[in-house]
Amino acid sequence: MPINSVLKGPQVQHILNDCDVKVLITSSDRLKILEPVLSECPALKHIILTDKLPAISLDDIQLSLMQNLEKGPLTKIHRTDSDMAAILYTSGSTGRPKGVVLSHRNLVVGASSVAEYLHNRESDVILALLPLSFDYGLSQITTGLLTGASVVLMDYFLAGDVVKAMEQHQVTGLAAVPPLWQQLMKAKWHDNATQHLRYFTNSGGAMPQVTLTSIRSTFTNAKPYLMYGLTEAFRSTYLDPELVDEKIGSMGKAIPNAEVMVVREDGSECDADEPGELVHRGPHVSLGYWNDTVKTAERFKPVPAKLNGLVLPEMAVWSGDTVKRDKQGFLYFVGRKDEMIKTSGYRVSPMEVEEACYQSCGDISEAIATGVKDLELGQAVALLLVLKEEAQHSEKEILALCKKAMPNFMHPKYVEFRTSLPRNPNGKVDRSLLSKEVKEKYENV
Repeated sequence: MPINSVLKGPQVQHILNDCDVKVLITSSDRLKILEPVLSECPALKHIILTDKLPAISLDDIQLSLMQNLEKGPLTKIHRTDSDMAAILYTSGSTGRPKGVVLSHRNLVVGASSVAEYLHNRESDVILALLPLSFDYGLSQITTGLLTGASVVLMDYFLAGDVVKAMEQHQVTGLAAVPPLWQQLMKAKWHDNATQHLRYFTNSGGAMPQVTLTSIRSTFTNAKPYLMYGLTEAFRSTYLDPELVDEKIGSMGKAIPNAEVMVVREDGSECDADEPGELVHRGPHVSLGYWNDTVKTAERFKPVPAKLNGLVLPEMAVWSGDTVKRDKQGFLYFVGRKDEMIKTSGYRVSPMEVEEACYQSCGDISEAIATGVKDLELGQAVALLLVLKEEAQHSEKEILALCKKAMPNFMHPKYVEFRTSLPRNPNGKVDRSLLSKEVKEKYENV
């Protein structure tokens, strides 16, 4: 069970207690940070240090140095592929982190599906920048293990460090989330660092077209793979790189060995271009949330349509995300069900507002749209912007650009400029935190 190293003590305490963790492997520096909460973890009996023993003692908890542990023969334990193999805790942006339980089959089949469409092979060198507690980050490891590819781990980095690592290891595969891609594009790239890259991938949020264009002009030999995934089902869709220019904004079709459906609230299948909830079925579907029957029942439900005579229900992941499918079967993300902005009688996707901002102003580095309570409109659109370095725009200028690019009902009522946006532990923009903050600010305006 990997735990993200950027989590604070109380979050780690929740995870340790939720799983009754008995053994914790960490570093001496990290242990000093966690020390105040460890006394509140009654199941924890043994801490293994990777570097050195700290000058502290903990009641009822044994401290050991990894290199001093006795080595002995491994004990073979019988397992099936449906047994639990790992627990990955979500970022907790909608509350306390939830532990997604993955089976051995989930891990193997997930790696197989990803390796199939990325055409991974033994000669690949994958640079792993993302936390291994993030399913997208762990996928870099499992794909490498399955195919025999080399995986280079980077624990801490600046954009310039990534450039150096790309050159040193002749990296062929690179995965990131949109905020990280935007950070990487600020670095100074040269041919020795980019020429070996065979592909790059994006998940964890929609890739702004301006960012995608910048990446493609930097890595001219690399194919772009735009993907959509759920921790609860590992990976769901990808867009064929040959169709990136034809199907702009699409997250593609289902990955190999999976089926992705778009359904109405009653479970019936949506028509072409009709928004509905994304439902994922297949062997990637995890075993639910650890120790949480209520949330498991909310997210893991029977497949909408089953064969007559099939007595036992097959469970699927109901994502909570609103998507639509075009006539050719390509999927487009609309928004999370709880993030849709209901204004002037319309349902507005925050992503649609954000993409219009990127398209209308090249000086925007990041844009987040959210809905706030409004007596006349129901909800008004609030827009949070981070401008590129040295760029300067007034609220009036931004609103004028928005009015040219969007219909009236999508126009922002509030525009705020920020120097940065908060991230969750997986590096994605923390939309829930921003939405709560903005709603409280404008509630009584």
